[in-house]
Amino acid sequence: MKRRLYQGSDYRRAQTIEELEGIARRRLPHFAFQYIFGGAEDEVTLGWNRKVFESLRFVPNTLVDTSQRSLAVPLLGAQIPMPLVIAPTGFNGLSWPGGDVALARAAAAAGIPFSLSTFSTSRIEDVARAGGRLWLQLYILRNRDIVRDLLTRAAASGFETLVVTTDANVSSGREWDKRSYSAPGKLSLRCRLEALLHPHWVAQILRNGVPQIANVVDFIPPEQRSTARRQLFISSQVQRDIRWDDIREIRGAWKGKLLIKGVLALEDAQRALDLGADGVVLSNHGGRQLETCVSPLEVLPGFVREFGGKMTVIVDSGFRRGGDVVKAMALGAHAVMVGRATLYGVAAAGEPGARHALQILNGEIDRVLGMLGRRSFAEVDEKILFRG
Repeated sequence: MKRRLYQGSDYRRAQTIEELEGIARRRLPHFAFQYIFGGAEDEVTLGWNRKVFESLRFVPNTLVDTSQRSLAVPLLGAQIPMPLVIAPTGFNGLSWPGGDVALARAAAAAGIPFSLSTFSTSRIEDVARAGGRLWLQLYILRNRDIVRDLLTRAAASGFETLVVTTDANVSSGREWDKRSYSAPGKLSLRCRLEALLHPHWVAQILRNGVPQIANVVDFIPPEQRSTARRQLFISSQVQRDIRWDDIREIRGAWKGKLLIKGVLALEDAQRALDLGADGVVLSNHGGRQLETCVSPLEVLPGFVREFGGKMTVIVDSGFRRGGDVVKAMALGAHAVMVGRATLYGVAAAGEPGARHALQILNGEIDRVLGMLGRRSFAEVDEKILFRG
């Protein structure tokens, strides 16, 4: 029998991330929801990121007093109350006005780090006012003046960690993008008409304006600031020929913690370590880039064996349940990045929706630990998992 999901619009009644996803789907125009939800090409990687969790099943211990439990873990020199980081995602203002600030505030309230995208729709300084542990995600751009500006402002605003994304220098085959737009930055007539079926979203856009790439817009020549030309300019700035020398340059310019995101091969982690990175984020970009790509969860054990004691190993892509997080931690991850899960919360209800998403995950992680007979992540290892 198929599970019955909540079909209303009150985020507070959502019991799962999947139900928040449903609220987001109903609230957003199709093109905006697909920007969050969709994957590359046939979406095999997107589906596999979820399927891989089913190959790992739990083996609990019983008759253990788990009445007192803690989800806290150390991460990059400080404790966090649960092993989550909000992943960097761009264009969040498309989901909710001030979406980046809403996510940062939700993360600060939960005591976990928030990662701000290079292509955020909120300025670094505005996000900094949310407080908490702040990370900046960086795409390596051709115009190094933009990169230097981002790093300088982030450091001055108290951002502690830089996350360099390395797996998006080639444009992906997200075919739904081509169907939604008749030209760069220009929605198709069908999508514009469909958007009118979402009057609350349209009213927010009219009231707050079309979201801008806030931290890059000052570098866009005035003659290229129309919606279509702006999109082309930003796309043109992503450096296509990125290499390890660029990481060396960035390591020299950034004095805080440095993570390399998009790593899936062991030799790349070694290069990152040799260049002074503090850690890696194992990621296939949530199934949005390379089709039929390995899941980060599959390669995680090998990375932990090789580098777990030498650098921080974070994993993302496909996490929707607290049990998923526990499985990654059992395989040796230091923390898990979640992107879509909290975006669904923002798209459903802004900051309160994002907080609710984190509360759902926190509750699930806590419940799974208790049922496994574990009181903290110090007691979690591969013994709780069965591969079949």
